[in-house]
Amino acid sequence: MAGVGIESLHMWAAFAIIVGALVLFAAERLPMEVTSIGVVCALLLFFGFFPVSDGEGGNRLDPTRILEGFANPALITVLALLVVGQGIVRTGLIDHATRILLNLGGGSGTAAIALVLATALVFSGVLNNTPVVVMFIPIMQALAGRFRISVSRLMIPLSFAAILGGMTTLVGSSTNLLVSGALAGMGQKPLGFFDFTIPGLILACVGLLYVLLIAPRLLPDRASLVQSLLPGGGKQFITQISVSADSRLVDKTAPGGIFADLGNMTVRVVQRDEEAFFPPFEGVAIRPGDVLVVAATRKTLTDALSRDPGLLDPDLGAGAPPPEDDEQRWRSGERVLAEVMVVPASRMIGQTLAQIGFRYKTHCIVLGIQRRSRMIRMQMTDIRLAAGDVLLVQGRPEDIDALKRDPDVMLIAWSAETLPKLDHAKRAALLFLAVIGASASGMMPIVTASLIGAVAMVATGVLNVRQALRAVDARVMTAIGASLAMGVALQESGGASFLAQLAGDALGRTNPTLVLSALFLIVAVFTNIVSNNACAVLFTPIAVGLAAELGVSPMPFAVAVVFASNCSFASPLGYQTNLLVMGPGHNRFLDFARAGTPLIVLLWAVSSVILPWYYGF
Repeated sequence: MAGVGIESLHMWAAFAIIVGALVLFAAERLPMEVTSIGVVCALLLFFGFFPVSDGEGGNRLDPTRILEGFANPALITVLALLVVGQGIVRTGLIDHATRILLNLGGGSGTAAIALVLATALVFSGVLNNTPVVVMFIPIMQALAGRFRISVSRLMIPLSFAAILGGMTTLVGSSTNLLVSGALAGMGQKPLGFFDFTIPGLILACVGLLYVLLIAPRLLPDRASLVQSLLPGGGKQFITQISVSADSRLVDKTAPGGIFADLGNMTVRVVQRDEEAFFPPFEGVAIRPGDVLVVAATRKTLTDALSRDPGLLDPDLGAGAPPPEDDEQRWRSGERVLAEVMVVPASRMIGQTLAQIGFRYKTHCIVLGIQRRSRMIRMQMTDIRLAAGDVLLVQGRPEDIDALKRDPDVMLIAWSAETLPKLDHAKRAALLFLAVIGASASGMMPIVTASLIGAVAMVATGVLNVRQALRAVDARVMTAIGASLAMGVALQESGGASFLAQLAGDALGRTNPTLVLSALFLIVAVFTNIVSNNACAVLFTPIAVGLAAELGVSPMPFAVAVVFASNCSFASPLGYQTNLLVMGPGHNRFLDFARAGTPLIVLLWAVSSVILPWYYGF
């Protein structure tokens, strides 16, 4: 009896810690990292004092077993792919991908977003969905910014679309492979590559419609406050563009007063020698040698620099053409954009940039000037600075940092932003494609390919160590480690088997259609509490046993376990792609429950009709 008592204590203690963790995650009173580490500490303490005997004097839940999740290949893969994805973002490749999607979508934000989600769904059917989500996160961020849509309403749908795609083929998810392996281990016919593709596609298409039309409406706008604190909101900077003979602007006109090739930039003046043209620019065609005085937000200028580093005049404030080696200093390598304010009593007040020699004094170039008091219609090089003017400057990281010590300006610290490293774009693209190709082809495990890719991003200079470390999300790292630790505790304490047996006993001998529907719902609930892989391993034997009792084929029941185990929509802990999008989308724990619970109910209802029909009940 004593043995039974201590085993029950282990199981109920595991239940209590998991329920407490879910409550803390949902309440969000503590940072997610603190809750995750706290849960691991609770497991270490309890099972350290009350060990789970392995029959040989050892503890099945010793610190090594509980903490092994932090060395789990899934966690290493996610973190390495975050670094690889950061390399793609830093080199400006996402801008090109976004423009392609916009062209395919006809310039419509809804069409472009639908195309991204549909593409992610299709790719996830044949590739591991983790790298698919990593690939599309920055594209979705760019589309959200382009069309002024809250990114918090797009990131969770991206993860959901990738999970839905994983339901369509055998290799779409590791869960599918585990169910197939469990069937083979029980002497049953394993799942084929396309055995459940037709019902899987039906579920995926229904789910995609929900993700496109309903899920964004259920999610709150959590990104607006964050975006309002980021640099470059709606402030207009004055800058100028010198038109060279090979510029794409030559011979362009302004129908309706707008130069379409300049995007969101507003042209204030076209200066041609001693002549100036003002809006609406009727009959004015841009010629080589013209100087365009334009107003634009910081984001617009950043996007322009990302596409064409030489678009904005690099000689502003220099007073003379720079040497060729200095020219390369501002056009390549690591470039940082920041804002500085001209302070009262500054020696720069009343002088132009050329008179100050700003470029040679600070090793930074001024790309724009923002003045709130009045509209400026003169060339930037002719503007005499005033107290309170904000200068948009570009320079190397160490030069921007040195502005903190300049008594004439005040560096707005939070405004610093690293520009894409365009000269490493091809290198980053090759590394990214190599990682995807090596893992998709089976040449090497995805953890190996992604880790080598992350190291190569740093070794080849695409990222430095600081940038690579910043790409690693602490919430993702600690949450995955904690969720794996909870899953181990549930399995080793007997809690998982206890719950699975309860589910099997509750279903009993009834109509096969009702049993199949109930099995799907139970597994779908459990997969949001324990890992989807654990659900696949635990419920496949139960599914086969139920089919045998009912005298029907085990195939539809095994497929129900596949689909339901992938329904990890109501919790960020349910699937690693949910954790991947949580940070970029500024989402909270309950956001997944808000958008994911209706999707689970919808897929349960559809599967309850589709599976019996498809398998001929």
